[in-house]
Parts: sequence; structure tokens; C-alpha cells
Amino acid sequence: MQKKRVVLALGGNALTTKHNFSYETQLNQIEKTAKIVADLVKKDYLITITHGNGPQVGSILLQNETPPSMPIDVCGAESQAQIGYMLQQALKNEFAKRRIKKDTVTLITQILVETKDPAFKTPSKPIGPFYSRQQIIKFKHKYRFKLIPGKGFRRVVPSPEPKDIIELDLIKKLANDVVVICCGGGGIPVIKEGKDLAGVRAVIDKDKAAALLANKLKADILLILTDVDAVYKNYNTSGQEKLAELSPATARCYLVDGQFPEGSMGPKIEAAIAFKKKSIITTIDKAELALQGKAGTVIA
Repeated sequence: MQKKRVVLALGGNALTTKHNFSYETQLNQIEKTAKIVADLVKKDYLITITHGNGPQVGSILLQNETPPSMPIDVCGAESQAQIGYMLQQALKNEFAKRRIKKDTVTLITQILVETKDPAFKTPSKPIGPFYSRQQIIKFKHKYRFKLIPGKGFRRVVPSPEPKDIIELDLIKKLANDVVVICCGGGGIPVIKEGKDLAGVRAVIDKDKAAALLANKLKADILLILTDVDAVYKNYNTSGQEKLAELSPATARCYLVDGQFPEGSMGPKIEAAIAFKKKSIITTIDKAELALQGKAGTVIA
């Protein structure tokens, strides 16, 4: 039987908790995640991993508020290496315990974007921590900010559309035999300057990057793991309704109706629509059940 190729898009809950971003907490969550990934590898799924980096890159950005500071594309690369190292080590340890003959590697990944992407003129992607009105005064000439009602101000940066994966050929060569961890945090945005590549001060939406990766690898399934077990209509209301299955057309209609907010389920739904085969949205602990058709929301 042909092995199924799965792109596993790990959300923040697979890497840390909502209220604690300490190293110890991240390590604990990642070790739990490694056990679940090992279960899937043991069942002969071909797994390629991508992941978010919100809390981690937020912490790196705070460290960069005093000189000498690094640009945001370099901060993104730092977070890829940080999370990748922890995931890679946890997976290697778990594989060894179970005598799974599989290796794993982290690939710092660059994502090609277009120089003329309109996002560069209208920064909109919130990054880093929340600030008070007083706190942003010293940064107002350096960064752009957006007010998040009831929470405070967040720095916003451009979020261009991902067009291609620079290291794609290498990922393809490795993906049959190795669990590749790549496109972390959406990947590092780069542009072409003649024949050269150059980093740009932006971030790429991690869900869009996951859909691009899944399409490029011709994966069978894009498994988006987040902090809710399925997609819900009228979420967090008395009329909440679990949606076990959605067509892309229906999902798009719900998006237009505002059922899936921009900073929450919206990007995941958009990624599921963008992937050409079967997408599943659920939590990390229900990943295996979701692949068996017993949990989550299927968009296909």
C-alpha cells in the first residue's frame, strides 16, 4: 500500500501553552508532540513538519529592542532554528526509544515573495507583545502599530504572499526518508535582486506557507493542528455548531460571512481552501484520530 504524505502544520499549542512561554514549558509541549508524531511515523505516514513561531519570535523581538538589533527576517531565522532544534532533538529521542529507523532534520527555509506585493505598502500583520499607549511613544518613529481593542497596541509589519520555496528541491529529496522540519513561522521572506536573494523586513503567514508546502510536495493531506478540536459555526455562542465536513465553496461563504475571524480560524480556513486535496483541522492530541476520519473538520 502506498504511504500517505502528510504535511503537519503545528500551531502554538503544540509548542507551548497560552500563558507560559518558558523554555521548560516549550520543551514539555514539544516532547508530547514528538510522541504523537512518532505514532504517525510508526503507522507509515510520510511526515513533513511546519510550525508557527508567535511566542518565540515575540521574545526574540523584545531582546532586539536594544542595540545592536537584528532585522525581523533574521529574527524569523533565529526562531526557526530555536524551535527546529527542540523538535528535532525530541523526535530523535522518541524515535530511538521506539527503535524507529527514521532520521529528522531542521531546514532553515527561505520563501520567495514579490518585490511589488501590495502588502509592503500596507503593513497589517501583528507581531510581538502588546504595548500601552505610553510604551509605544519611544518606538513610534521606528515601527508601525495597530490598536487591538481591549488589549493594547501591537507592532505591524508587511505580510506578502508566499510564491515559492527556495529550498524546495532539497526538501523533496529528503522527504521520503527523513522527517523534515521546514518553513517554520511561515519561512524567511526573500526577494530576487538580479540573480541574488535578499531578505526583506516582513513575515509570511504560517498557514499560507503550509498550504504552499503541501501543494509543492503533492501531499495527500494537510493536517492543521490548532487549539480547537474542530471548526465551529457561531463559535463561542449558544448556537455553536461543530462542522465535521466542509466543501471549499461552503468554507469560502462562511469566511465572507465573518464566521472565521482574521486573527483566529480565518487563515487556517484559507490555507485549507488553497490546498488542492484534503485538509483537516483539529488539535495535536486528536491528530491520529483525524487521519482516521474520527475527529476534526475535513475540507476537501
